[in-house]
Amino acid sequence: MKVYTVYLLFLCCLLSKLSFAQDYFYNNLYYDNDFLFEGGLSLGAINCLTDIGGRPGNGKKFLKDLNWQNTRMSGGIFVNFSYRYTLGARLEFNMGNMMAYDSILKNDPSEARNRYRRNLHFKSHITELLLLAELHPLMLFPANHTANVFSPYLVGGIGLFHFDPQACLNGEWVFLNDLYTEGQGFGEYPERKAYRLTQLHFPVGVGIKYECSALLNLRVEILHRFTRTDYLDDVSTRYIDPALFQKYLSPHQASYARQLHNRQKEIDPSATTIPNAIRGNNSRNDSYFTVQCKLSLIIGRERR
Repeated sequence: MKVYTVYLLFLCCLLSKLSFAQDYFYNNLYYDNDFLFEGGLSLGAINCLTDIGGRPGNGKKFLKDLNWQNTRMSGGIFVNFSYRYTLGARLEFNMGNMMAYDSILKNDPSEARNRYRRNLHFKSHITELLLLAELHPLMLFPANHTANVFSPYLVGGIGLFHFDPQACLNGEWVFLNDLYTEGQGFGEYPERKAYRLTQLHFPVGVGIKYECSALLNLRVEILHRFTRTDYLDDVSTRYIDPALFQKYLSPHQASYARQLHNRQKEIDPSATTIPNAIRGNNSRNDSYFTVQCKLSLIIGRERR
């Protein structure tokens, strides 16, 4: 019995040593480490889901209402800390431009024709700082620790982003937040609060990591941001009485606000809009997402 006990203890020690060796030596050239750091660059595309534009037909939820023609470039930098290939924490800075316009529906004969007649558009520069956590589920199984070339992962966290919607009037791009185009903050509309240009959002997504070598990682990642605002595009609810602009704004701002809050007459001079008519849909907040490739340099492995 004692012989079997000693043999069993010896076998456990041997397996433990082999397991440690597999983790400690990455390959014949580099030592491995439980903790690895990465620094890298991101490049890809950005698009948004707002009240403006969208797909033909009735407005739908999420990707069913996404118009891919509004896709623009985005990019950023990031640092990543990971533990045993399984858990990661990432700090990331991104920027990009987003836009949408009702005129994209010009030739659509469906219910979306009403959005075309509304004739609104916007563009906005976006900057954001993200704190994200990564989970690589396949790495939870010890057998996969040495087969780490491809690793799908889940990612999520919290972010701080800044936006500032603009619209073009007579060749000039005008910032919309200061014009309160839907009466935000006006006494007549106490439920419509002025929106802040810097806010929190909640990014979630999926990706796949490819370990190119001992020193380079490549990721492809889709990251969606759930925001707490319906004013990425400065459109959310209903039209107001344009006479109120003169009450709350300077003459210069009031002139811009009257022209930019309702642009239907630019398409149809006979169009009439009464206060409280539908301008946007405030049943759900705006959101945006990126599809990015990420290339990073691994820090933490030393030459043997």
